[in-house]
Amino acid sequence: MLRSILTAGAGLLALAAAQPVWADDHAGGETPAITAPEIEFTQWTLDNGLRVIAIPDDTTGTVTTSLWYEIGSKLDPEGRSGFAHLFEHILSRKTENMPYNMIYGLTADIGGTRNASNGTDRTNYFEQVPAAYLEQMLWTHRERMAFPVVDDEVFNRERDVVKEELRQRVLAPPYGRFQRFVIPENAYDILPHRRPGIGSIEDLDSATLDDARAFYEAYYGPDTATLIVAGNFQMDQLRALVDQYFGDIPRRKNPVDVTITEREPERTEPRMVNSTAPNVPLPLVGTIWKLPGEAHPDIAAIEVMDAIMSRGDNSRMHAALIRTGKAVQAVHFARTSEEAGVLAQFAVINPTANMEEVAGILVTEREKMRTERVTDAELAEAKNEIAASALRRRETARGRAFELGESLVSTGDPYHADKRLAAIAAVTADDVQRVAQKYYDPQKRTDITYVEGEDDPSTYANPVPMPEYRTLPPATGAIRKVKPEGERMAPPEPGVSPEVVAPEIVEATLDNGVKIVAVQTGEVPIASMSVIVPGGSKSDPRDKAGLSEMAAALADTGTADMSATDIAAKFESLGASFGGGAGSDGASFGLTAPVVNMAEAGKVAASIIRGATFPEDELVRERKRAIDGLQVSLKDPGALSRFVVRTAMYGDAGYGTQPGGTTDSLAAITRNDLAQHRAEYWHPEATQIIISGGIAPNKAIELATSLFGDWTVDTPAPAAPADPAGVEQPVRTIVIDMPDAGQASVIAAVRAPERAGADYYPLVLANSVLGGGSSGRLFEEVRTKRSLSYGAYSGFASRADDSILTASAQTKNESADEVAQLFLDEFTRLGSEPLSEELLAKRRLYLSGGYSRSLETSSGFNRIVAGLLQQGIGPDEAADYASRLEGVTAAEANKAASDYVDPDKATIVIVGDAKQFIDEIREMRPDVEVIAAADIDLSSADFGVESGE
Repeated sequence: MLRSILTAGAGLLALAAAQPVWADDHAGGETPAITAPEIEFTQWTLDNGLRVIAIPDDTTGTVTTSLWYEIGSKLDPEGRSGFAHLFEHILSRKTENMPYNMIYGLTADIGGTRNASNGTDRTNYFEQVPAAYLEQMLWTHRERMAFPVVDDEVFNRERDVVKEELRQRVLAPPYGRFQRFVIPENAYDILPHRRPGIGSIEDLDSATLDDARAFYEAYYGPDTATLIVAGNFQMDQLRALVDQYFGDIPRRKNPVDVTITEREPERTEPRMVNSTAPNVPLPLVGTIWKLPGEAHPDIAAIEVMDAIMSRGDNSRMHAALIRTGKAVQAVHFARTSEEAGVLAQFAVINPTANMEEVAGILVTEREKMRTERVTDAELAEAKNEIAASALRRRETARGRAFELGESLVSTGDPYHADKRLAAIAAVTADDVQRVAQKYYDPQKRTDITYVEGEDDPSTYANPVPMPEYRTLPPATGAIRKVKPEGERMAPPEPGVSPEVVAPEIVEATLDNGVKIVAVQTGEVPIASMSVIVPGGSKSDPRDKAGLSEMAAALADTGTADMSATDIAAKFESLGASFGGGAGSDGASFGLTAPVVNMAEAGKVAASIIRGATFPEDELVRERKRAIDGLQVSLKDPGALSRFVVRTAMYGDAGYGTQPGGTTDSLAAITRNDLAQHRAEYWHPEATQIIISGGIAPNKAIELATSLFGDWTVDTPAPAAPADPAGVEQPVRTIVIDMPDAGQASVIAAVRAPERAGADYYPLVLANSVLGGGSSGRLFEEVRTKRSLSYGAYSGFASRADDSILTASAQTKNESADEVAQLFLDEFTRLGSEPLSEELLAKRRLYLSGGYSRSLETSSGFNRIVAGLLQQGIGPDEAADYASRLEGVTAAEANKAASDYVDPDKATIVIVGDAKQFIDEIREMRPDVEVIAAADIDLSSADFGVESGE
């Protein structure tokens, strides 16, 4: 709902090595401690200072190459906040032998993926590709380390892109400024961490090309980097390739020390910050404190305290603020970097509560932690939750590489990830109380409120004067250029592809009609179970929109013999996570748990699905919370535009019903509605179960049989609603006016085929040319060439009936019309210019590569197969995806593009500050409907307005 600001900081996870175990129950009624396998790796260092870490895994067909530089936002020069992040963009773009964005094609066209990211402590660049392309990816890393081209073109383009990213992530979302600006400004006094890592528009505008050149020369070289390679490779081959591509790269000529020696002074008295920002639907109140760096011995106990306070529905914050109805969201996190961190506790207030009351509850909860020892049960539950999170991350070689890399750059110790797990296992109740007393010190707190008002940074300014930070010596090297085409070094050819046996998909049908799909996707002892039932938003009455979603989401609030708190406590003590939700074509329930606890967690999950009671008090509270959450989403241009497109494209048909409901429809849903929905749609003859992960198929089928084999229902299975997509709707141009919106969201939408239709795969292939990832045409035209958005993409959901293909991007308000026209132009181009077989061959690899990466994890496998089952397609289709794409001819892809992606059939929806673009939109399309965001009604195709302007 509140996206990233409501996500706690990364945890310090798990325990010792373990072997996969599957058990029916636990002796003595005690839940065993969960353990996670250690990360096995080999490391060495080249003479030029480059550290190399290898994590081999012959069960995958891919390899991940990642280069981690010890260069984060804390090293931004004076007056240049956001510069390390800007340079992350710059270094990704071109080199002497790679023209602008060639890296996108090198990865996407072989079925791989790539990206880069920047944080306080590091910048990383990574790719995951078929294993045969290891050498090619190492070549690209050499290019960017030794021969980058940093010129006016790349500098100016990427600076404009970063400004759009800032608008999208900070200025447009209701709570973006709080996370990115208010917290860091007040969490630190003297460290450079005080400045926003994403920067500010002013600092970005003042940056120069010479700054970028100086930044590269000061910081980027093998002596500030660690190369981590994870996946399917031969160790001797890797060593030889590393020597070949990195051994001759010299250390930095004019190095600047990356060490930050300063440390934050302790606060000696409390401080109050009352901050304001536009478009804040619900007030926020909270407190922050300073923390030491990542490697400090107190961090393990702080992580356990954080888990007890906030992890899961059995946490103290949830009990005190959510279950009492005082807050819509209750957040607690401990976020650390190498030098320092921040401990935060805050709540987004329910409109029926008041700020003073909620602030008092926050104080009470932390004082209880300071004055009373946590219980043994709380301590064990927190450790198991943290350990289970480690298991999920370590399910793939890429996941292990990233956990090790993040831990390394914030501590300097590649073994820290496992040491941290052991430290958490050793935390005692006395340790938790000790750190609570130390770090919750009321004299060292900063209280913060965040409410609607002007965008005025002075309302949250730290009274401590901003220090002056480091400046860098000027660049001395010449500006490189991309070599002429005939002089460039070509990337290495691919090597040999390793043979990897695909896991067997096993199917079974129980006597009561329940269908089971089981597959072992890996060896890490974590498993996922998905239970698929019919229903979905297409089955919801329009005046009860959100019914299917609410029934699934509230199923775990009570059964005949367990309350919501009992259920949450049981799952969390087992290190399990459970949740339900609904989409267009049905509902699903997901359970993930360590294999050792899967049977016991499964019993609770089965009792929920078979006998949810929907207690009235739980419904009242969660219904109100859902309405409040929807009000938050309606203030976000991106979220609101997606709501509008669904209603505009489907009208009064079943798919036109909002899956999450409207404020009126949610208020109308009763406990009886939920009970009747469960009785009608959650039926064994229509239920399908998927189990995957580190569990053998025969054991998975045994488990499902024990949980659901005796489930019977007297009523017949439900029939699927007829024609949920309805008739094609008229073409419209809709502008939702959101004054003072930080950015505009632009969508162009056309009708698309159903999942089982003959045109599905041809349009999937054609769409990948239009807007498939960063190598699609939309991204090229909107971001790469014009820097109008952080990203522009297109796609369509898999549905049992007709879907919608949408092109979407967020941009500054004044360029909304330009982006909309670019969408229409690219629609025209796709439908009129023939797609070559050479281009489509690359796009097939791009699509099948992303699909196969998803299938490597239990959650990814379950998500794909669940979608297939909901649309009436067998699970074997998951294994046939690549061959299905291979069977699409160029003629079929061209015809699908021409038939479906027609600009004359495209409905346009723009949500933003209309006064900045409405005149230009009217020139494009005179028949424009303008609707005030505050007045919109999503329950009908006219949006509650008789006629537009």
